[in-house]
Amino acid sequence: MLSEIVYRSFGGLGFACLITFIALTALMLQNIEVPIAEVWVHMLGSMILGVYFGVASFIFEIEKWSPLKQVIVHFFLSVTLWFLIAIFMAGWVPLTPLSIVISFCMFVGIYVLFWLGFNAYYKKIEADMNNSVR
Repeated sequence: MLSEIVYRSFGGLGFACLITFIALTALMLQNIEVPIAEVWVHMLGSMILGVYFGVASFIFEIEKWSPLKQVIVHFFLSVTLWFLIAIFMAGWVPLTPLSIVISFCMFVGIYVLFWLGFNAYYKKIEADMNNSVR
């Protein structure tokens, strides 16, 4: 179990580092200089979210829970952690009502896109497995 947590954490860190690298590349190409302390805070926020999303996939392995309960719990934990980091730690979202509503809508939109993608992927795997049994 511990090895699986570490494995998933590093997977999440890999995605966080990739996103950070893309952001730093964009800054470099536009010749924008950013203080190291600011880069550090943003990278830390990205890494925390990466580890969370890597480990939070365990929620979908709780067989006692219905798929709806798994998605609801994962969504509310995700949006809560994301807002804590985005507003209070990294400053990605200003603490204004309009900014919070817009960022919440964007979060929900991206979450739904990922959910639809994973849902389609697992439906395809299910169909392939059923076809191989026939």
